[in-house]
Amino acid sequence: MARITNETTYKATMERIEELLPLVDDDTPLTDKNLVELDLLSELAAEYEEEHYPIATPSLPDILRLRMSELGLTQSKLSKLLGVSPSRIRDYLTGRSEPTLRVGREMSRKLGIDANIVLGV
Repeated sequence: MARITNETTYKATMERIEELLPLVDDDTPLTDKNLVELDLLSELAAEYEEEHYPIATPSLPDILRLRMSELGLTQSKLSKLLGVSPSRIRDYLTGRSEPTLRVGREMSRKLGIDANIVLGV
C-alpha cells in the first residue's frame, strides 16, 4: 500500500476523509466502497501523523497544572492534600524537584495521575 509522503497529500487525504465521514455510519456494511476507502485513508493518515506529528508524553508539571485546574486546587490546597509544603509544590510545578515515592503515591491516588507519569516512565 502507498504511503503519504508530504503535507500536500496529507491535506488532500484529510479533505477526502471529511467528505467520506457523512456517507458512513455504524450500520454501513463492511463491504461498502465508501467505508473501505475511509478505512484505508484513515490508516494512511494515522501513519503520517505518528511520524510527523508525534504526541509527546506529558510531563509531571504539565499534568499537575492540568489536574489542579480541573479540581480547582491552588498550590496551597494541593500542598495540604499531599502533605507537603507549598514551596515543594512550586518545585514540582517548575520541574526543579521530583516527588518522593510517598508523595508520588499520593499524587497518583488522590489526583488520579497515572503512576507511570509520576515516575517518569
